[in-house]
Amino acid sequence: MKIAYISTYLPRECGIGTFTHDLMRSMLQHAHKTNQNEGFIVALNDHNQEYTYPSEVKLVIHQEQQADYLEAANFINLSGADICILEHEFGIFGGQSGVHILPLIHRLKIPLIVTLHTILEAPSYNEKAVLKEVCKMANHIVVMSHKAIDFLTKIYQVPKEKISLIEHGVPDIHYDKVQTRKEFKLVDKKILLTFGFIGRNKGIETVIRALPKIIEHYPNTQYIILGKTHPNIIRQSGEEYRNFLQLLVKNLNLTNHVIFLNEFIDQKELFKYLEACDIYITPYLNEAQITSGTLSYAMGAGCAVISTPYWHASELLDKGRGRLFNFNNSDMLADILQELMDHPEQLKEIQKRSSEYGAKITWPKIGARYIQLAERIISEPLELTPKKETIVDPLLLPPFSLSHIKRLTDDTGIIQHAKFGIPNLKEGYCLDDNSRALLMVLMAYKQKKDSLALELSPIYLSYIHYMQNSDGTFRNFLSFNRNFMDEVGSEDSFGRTIWALGFLLGNAPNDAYYQTGRLIFFDAAPNFEKLKSIRSIANTMIGICYYLKTNISDDNMTERLRKMSFILIKHFDDNSTSEWKWFESLLAYDNGILPLALLHAAEILNDDKVTATALASMSFLTEVTLKDGYLSIVGNKNWYKKNGPRSTYAQQPIDALAMILMYHQAFLLTRDKDYLNKMFTCYMWFLGENDLRMSLYDFETKGCCDGFENYGVNRNQGAESSLAYLISHLNILQAYEEFYKLDE
Repeated sequence: MKIAYISTYLPRECGIGTFTHDLMRSMLQHAHKTNQNEGFIVALNDHNQEYTYPSEVKLVIHQEQQADYLEAANFINLSGADICILEHEFGIFGGQSGVHILPLIHRLKIPLIVTLHTILEAPSYNEKAVLKEVCKMANHIVVMSHKAIDFLTKIYQVPKEKISLIEHGVPDIHYDKVQTRKEFKLVDKKILLTFGFIGRNKGIETVIRALPKIIEHYPNTQYIILGKTHPNIIRQSGEEYRNFLQLLVKNLNLTNHVIFLNEFIDQKELFKYLEACDIYITPYLNEAQITSGTLSYAMGAGCAVISTPYWHASELLDKGRGRLFNFNNSDMLADILQELMDHPEQLKEIQKRSSEYGAKITWPKIGARYIQLAERIISEPLELTPKKETIVDPLLLPPFSLSHIKRLTDDTGIIQHAKFGIPNLKEGYCLDDNSRALLMVLMAYKQKKDSLALELSPIYLSYIHYMQNSDGTFRNFLSFNRNFMDEVGSEDSFGRTIWALGFLLGNAPNDAYYQTGRLIFFDAAPNFEKLKSIRSIANTMIGICYYLKTNISDDNMTERLRKMSFILIKHFDDNSTSEWKWFESLLAYDNGILPLALLHAAEILNDDKVTATALASMSFLTEVTLKDGYLSIVGNKNWYKKNGPRSTYAQQPIDALAMILMYHQAFLLTRDKDYLNKMFTCYMWFLGENDLRMSLYDFETKGCCDGFENYGVNRNQGAESSLAYLISHLNILQAYEEFYKLDE
């Protein structure tokens, strides 16, 4: 039997990686009759990290790279593997709530076993949708506690017969307690131990605050805190929690009684510490932990365990296998510790029962149970779940790159024009492009955790702030030597700026950017009702909608949105006929923005008239631009006047972007996957599916050409066109995620 494993893996410092290493080794060592098992790893890399993997790792998935997941599915299908085992934890996969894993498992052509390491009692909409889809696609699901089965059946509606309980395995490693205590020079100490990744939710301060009462009676007590700070916490807040703990130790005069070992140690060294300790403590701060590998290890080593009553601990420490104390209750912990130290016979009884349980869950036994399950699943007729179908294929997309945007950007903002792929400094900067740039980098950081996107975002936000007038309006143009070129910019530039700011308010990467964006947004708000241009109104509406998604109780802003929506509807009613369902007597530029704004408003307002107008105008635009099976944009040379000829040239990327965004929002509103197909058709305009059959995306510079005329492609690669391409690219990837989250 050949087994493919999808998981994090050593040497990445991750508990699931260690779990998978041990599981694979235990399964491959379990030969059945004359059959020898074999396997390989598809490993998950995090946050642009690279690791020197052992030979069993045959393929690497970079967490936020969607194409990697699809390539992994193809690799596994062609590998000769009989079955795949997926280790699932939301945080190790890319996309919102780990949604990137869904296209991979949808494409598998072999049976799938999923081991769930986290199951939430109160999941978000996205978390629930993703996990339900994972469970639907799995042939079988493995959990490690009875509570997990209860959650899956009641919250996620997973059939009970599809679930098996197989406990977290533990290494079959044992040392002599006396010898290990001598080795660590702890012979005459009362040793308390906590190990694992360090973070705020671990509650280690509860143990530290309990120590003074214990030390009064047992001054030889030593508390060892063994483990590194979790890498994700290091990225977000550094060693803030460890520093807090060390300061607490100092303030309580416990320096000689607490040892911090900031290490990620191997299993053999870890089991020496477990063997040496008298009592192992897991003082987690809340009940929401369905599986604890550290707790399983402690019981495998026969430790006496004291724990807060999180879900896994409540099960494992039942029947006298340990003791529980209330969350954040240092006094209760101190009382239990003193009771066990005063009565060593109680301590030995707990250690005995813990050891008996641990002997049942050693990796050789757990591996054998996984082998039995895998053989049973393989022997059953393979019932492949019907695959979701869409023409959207991320493997056709060029790799996402911000290199051209970085080339166009200096410390003031993004240069608006380019000569071929080189910034044209003579043309300076404009508000439109810096607003588009802000929108794009916010999307890139949200979806791909792109560090360069985060680095660029304050430059564009700062430009917007600098260009705002005291009355809330904005200037548009700034020369390269930073001279203002106008007093008040166009209404279109105003609307595009509000769009970017609204998106920021719903998707800010940190509070500083949020507060800055909020200040600019509301300083500009008194000008919303003064807008006359319907495209400016539309752009502003989109920004308001993004703001309202996270501020649904702002009735004043909702009413503004309603009034602006009906301004667009009046334009539609005044200009449309049975043959011309449009807002004006001509199709001009950025046409898709008008239906797009109403589609966004329909999601917020839930108004039938808004929805009907959005769909009718979108249908008309579709008839005009997609009638030949590819996107043919209305040309900006002479546009398309009612009852007049339709201009084919010049076609510009912002029009393709508007169509892509329009169909994306239509899909979100209606859940009709045909809109995704239309969306992808429009995206392919950039890659050559257009009237000239020429690609506008430059694979060398990573920029996008400014459009095309009847003579060919305009090879200049300015900010507007390149940003339009990148926003389109990101929307395709986002829509692909949403398609696989759709609960059919």
